[in-house]
Amino acid sequence: MIQTDRLTPHEFESVLLKLRNCIRVKHYSIRTEEAYVQWISQFLKFYYNRKPELILESDINRFLTNLTVSRHVAASTQNQAISAILFLYREVLDKPLDWFDLLHNAKKPKRLPLVFTRNEVQAILQQLEGTKWLMATLLYGSGLRLMECIRLRIKDIDFDNRQTFVRSGKGEKDRVTLLPESLIRPLQTHIHRLRALHETDLKEGYGAVHLPYAIQKKYPHANCEFSWQYLFPTSKRCVDRYSKLVWRKHVDEAVLPDLTLPA
Repeated sequence: MIQTDRLTPHEFESVLLKLRNCIRVKHYSIRTEEAYVQWISQFLKFYYNRKPELILESDINRFLTNLTVSRHVAASTQNQAISAILFLYREVLDKPLDWFDLLHNAKKPKRLPLVFTRNEVQAILQQLEGTKWLMATLLYGSGLRLMECIRLRIKDIDFDNRQTFVRSGKGEKDRVTLLPESLIRPLQTHIHRLRALHETDLKEGYGAVHLPYAIQKKYPHANCEFSWQYLFPTSKRCVDRYSKLVWRKHVDEAVLPDLTLPA
């Protein structure tokens, strides 16, 4: 049997699948998973699908140098690539990293944070309407990150105590933040419309939603409960690429345009 130092298409996909499985075992976010898979795919293709066990320290440094010199990536992007490669060798391949100390994270430039004034925030919000206005106002009023807002469930809004619950936020941490008084009535109206939408989905044989971790096994019918539905769902049902089930996901982050001031 002829030995080769190149990955077959099946072996290539197998490496990426092992990478995904290892990331999920460690409960990394889906965005980290997609980023790591993309970087490892680029890394292997850079060396024409050579088996990762045969890629040398000098080869890895050459790939990282190419990112900086030829592609002019930012320091944060280069550091993400380094993290993905280290994860592959440490966690997936279980290969000793004799060259680890040579991989220094790129130094990020210090920049002053951009903070809008109240008038600027109002100017931004006046450009929006409907669900986009509701999301943007919740971002500013509750201090949410974009993905935290998008992933909110109905049950995460506590009208009685004027609170918003963030589950598995940055660093997989839960936290509680305030719910602005001005958003109570608009959110209640929004949720009332969502209830009607959910009832329609149930009548048509749908209405399930993705549940995190093992909640689906612990509470088999929770995925059809209204409280678990996303606060900002998609307008159309879609097929989940992993479970192949048909349900409503949360809206994509691109649905909210860049919040910039009017010209």
